Amino acid sequence: MLRIYTFLLFATLTGCKLQEKVITVPIIKPNIEADRYNVAFLIMDGVYNTELTAPYDVFQHTIFRKGIKSMNTFLIANTLNPIKTFEGLRILPDYNYLDKNYPKIDVLVVPSAEHHLDSDLENEVLIEWVKQTAQTAQYVTSHCDGAFVLAKAGLLDGKRSTTFPSDVEAYRKMFPQLDVVEDVLFVHDGKYISSAGGAKSFEASLYLCEHLYGREIAKRLAKGLVIDWNLSEINYLKVPHE
Repeated sequence: MLRIYTFLLFATLTGCKLQEKVITVPIIKPNIEADRYNVAFLIMDGVYNTELTAPYDVFQHTIFRKGIKSMNTFLIANTLNPIKTFEGLRILPDYNYLDKNYPKIDVLVVPSAEHHLDSDLENEVLIEWVKQTAQTAQYVTSHCDGAFVLAKAGLLDGKRSTTFPSDVEAYRKMFPQLDVVEDVLFVHDGKYISSAGGAKSFEASLYLCEHLYGREIAKRLAKGLVIDWNLSEINYLKVPHE
């Protein structure tokens, strides 16, 4: 399968005609190994760098830890064309969820994006895909305003959750039925983990790793990223379930 890009070669001072050159670039799919968790990162134009790269760093590094069920990490969007982050990075998705030709998703990560409080919530195809994917995923995590997408899909009804601190009021106003938690870095309720986002997306992701693999693995992952990690010192909420 090939991606086709068109480049215009400009003649600056020669007065030559513009020439168009078509370059084909092969799509290189990520290496999806069996006996791992498949972790999908939902991206779209305006996704914020930190809420994407922080959990990606943590989860991708699990492949360097022996004796655990590590993680296959990949990016998924509604296109295979480049995605431009809010900060200006251009990223190629690995899979297009509209094609339905992607691995089974065990962990869905929803980073924050620029329009998660407005136009993204009006995208019925996006919201329905998140809703359906969450039903079979083992864990669903949101960072910053990614919680708005989960809430719009009805996934957080009856759950406790949090979001970016300065957007808590908007979150409550838009979804008055939700039980919203303030002043914590993240909330774990059932299969859902919602975080305040920003650099604290690292902590929420390390928490899931400690939940899955234990404290020592989480500490080693944190050390590899030069992060001081001690869950007992983290201000978070885990909702008990019988």
